[in-house]
Amino acid sequence: MSSNHKRLSMDGRIDREQPVEFTFDGRELAGYRGDTLASALLANGVTLVGRSFKYHRPRGIFSAGPEEPNALVTLGTAGRREPNLPATTLELADGMVAQSQNRWPSLAFDVQSANGLLAPFLSAGFYYKTFMGPTRRAWMFYEQFIRKAAGLGRAGTDPDLDRYDISHAFADVAIIGGGPAGLSAARAAAAAGARVALIEQDFLLGGQLLAEPSDSAAAAWLRQAVAELESSKPVTLMKRTTAFGSYDGNVIGLVEQRDPTNPQPAGEARQTFTMLRARSIVFATGAIERPMVFSNNDRPGVMLASAARTYLNRFAVLPGKKIIVATNNDAAWRTAFDLADAGAEVTVADLRAASSAALAAEAARLGVAVRAATRIVDVRGGHAVRRATLNGPDGQSETACDLVCVSGGWSPTVHLTSHVGVKPQYRDDIGGFVPGAFPADRFGAGSMMGTYSTADAIGDGHRAGTDAASFCGKSAPAPSPSKLDLGETAAAPLYEVLPAGRGKAFVDFQMDVTTGDVELAHREGYESVEHLKRYTTLGMGTDQGKTSNFAALAAMAALRNATIPETGATTFRPPYTPVAT
Repeated sequence: MSSNHKRLSMDGRIDREQPVEFTFDGRELAGYRGDTLASALLANGVTLVGRSFKYHRPRGIFSAGPEEPNALVTLGTAGRREPNLPATTLELADGMVAQSQNRWPSLAFDVQSANGLLAPFLSAGFYYKTFMGPTRRAWMFYEQFIRKAAGLGRAGTDPDLDRYDISHAFADVAIIGGGPAGLSAARAAAAAGARVALIEQDFLLGGQLLAEPSDSAAAAWLRQAVAELESSKPVTLMKRTTAFGSYDGNVIGLVEQRDPTNPQPAGEARQTFTMLRARSIVFATGAIERPMVFSNNDRPGVMLASAARTYLNRFAVLPGKKIIVATNNDAAWRTAFDLADAGAEVTVADLRAASSAALAAEAARLGVAVRAATRIVDVRGGHAVRRATLNGPDGQSETACDLVCVSGGWSPTVHLTSHVGVKPQYRDDIGGFVPGAFPADRFGAGSMMGTYSTADAIGDGHRAGTDAASFCGKSAPAPSPSKLDLGETAAAPLYEVLPAGRGKAFVDFQMDVTTGDVELAHREGYESVEHLKRYTTLGMGTDQGKTSNFAALAAMAALRNATIPETGATTFRPPYTPVAT
């Protein structure tokens, strides 16, 4: 059995007294209670976890949440076989059996990776152009082969052995999201006397606070907030529960997963589908970090900066030893500092010409190399990153590395608010879309409203929770919110890095959509974002474009010589994440 050679000897939010054994592609591995499948794989040094949809390019773990486009696995066997599950959301359990997908005969050697050689014939809309003759009935012949080649995982054919439940629930205030804003909203609404349902997809509450060091002020605030809510009678904590859809009448569709670490569920349903009806709703769904667009940005070892920080501080996994952090904002510098403090050799490549004096001083203290006005243009490596090409004021150079952390800013998670007709509106100051005007019984808080400072998000959540309770007639005075200042500064609203290398530059990792596909769609007249989406299959995978939509939108806006608001945004529809039916 492999050892956790990338696991730090201390810290993290895992239980080292409870080791967990699992298999991945038949290989016996070990992790700990509190791991996800993704964190356990990284701890064991597994970098190659999947193959891409069209070109079968090697892919690694990219994120630490439901936005994961690459690390999709099939879980279980026989009647419990379930495909296309993000390894980043799977709570590790003893005896877990996981398999990689979309490869033959093996993950390391996939015959269909030869599709990369056929890339000129597999561009956007290729099936409308290549398979058109010689007769009208030719498509019926081609279709069977295309269908066999398409898809990712394969569903099982055996009878399902589990039980599934349906339930109905009611609350005065439903709060979607268990991060700092959601926790603050729940505390305020409960203090005002409202019945509160706090919904969180993770098995731990905290959101991005889980990426903070376990001995930090943020961790202390989180422990206090969770303890208060756990002891509050009006509050129902719904962990392992995904709000997949928001509907008229303040109805929220929920799917709750059974605790996989429970060794004897005693007939407990594997999943419970709940229709929650609330008098008011607080949306505190957070924001998703954006990738950067550069050549070969899909290689295993390219990871979101926030994900690297999560694996380090939550799971005690150091995913690399020689690391480049490519960014356009201050938030990723904190990732660089934490990685350096854990013993990694770190270089920050910041697109901006200058950073704050405080950041520069901390970088110098920790030995972090800083390259200002520098962008990453290419990475080298097959099943893992080996080198990166940086372009700065002194020209272009190659740097050896085993991990590239990228941060192109943040996109507020507006999916659920869009489900009920709240149109996203573009804000120049954050370079992103936020929800438009809410009706009287719905409220937004935190980073999904463009409030990226943790202290401000807590205050925002307190306001939203108080207002939501007030709408329900609960006007008891609520206490002032706890203050938590992490010393954050606003991110610059930059989002785009134009590819400058020779390799493919991807905007949608799961569906293999490149900047070249966006350019082709523009040349062929598919300039509307909805036409672009369907012609290129942008955002039509299991991740619903959570990390890809904005980059493609920005690329199309540049091609049209238009602003992003003029170009528009795609329409988000339920479900937020895939739901079994």
